[in-house]
Amino acid sequence: MVNEKIISDDFNWLCKVTWRKSANNTMWCVFGCAIGDFGTILFFQLTKIPFPVPGIMILAIINGLVTSVMLETFILIRQKFKFIRALKTACGMSFISMVSMEISMNLTDYFLTGGAQLTYWVVPIMLMVGFLTPWPYNYWRLKKFNQSCH
Repeated sequence: MVNEKIISDDFNWLCKVTWRKSANNTMWCVFGCAIGDFGTILFFQLTKIPFPVPGIMILAIINGLVTSVMLETFILIRQKFKFIRALKTACGMSFISMVSMEISMNLTDYFLTGGAQLTYWVVPIMLMVGFLTPWPYNYWRLKKFNQSCH
């Protein structure tokens, strides 16, 4: 076959440098997602506005995605990216990571508290699950394609 791209079968999951860099990228993503996600849940928790739990969780996911893209765009601009390029990079390079992170964090909240309840003990668990879920994907993407969001 002409022009077939050869894919190597010897992918290495043991590179400490790549795990470290992908962990750093994942941490920034968790931080960005948590701002919008936790802010939304906290808003409804404090105001006691009657709104269905699934609706709150969907809004939390959307707001988490928005704040993560905003934070990553800001980081890229500080790295001398032009605004449009920074925004496109933030949206395109880590969106799968952000969506998986948001869904896993909100499912953790739902299974542990019934949903849309921030407590002192559930927040660290949500953050840990939100970090661990996309981290292997971020490692793979960085190692295989040398692509990361920062």
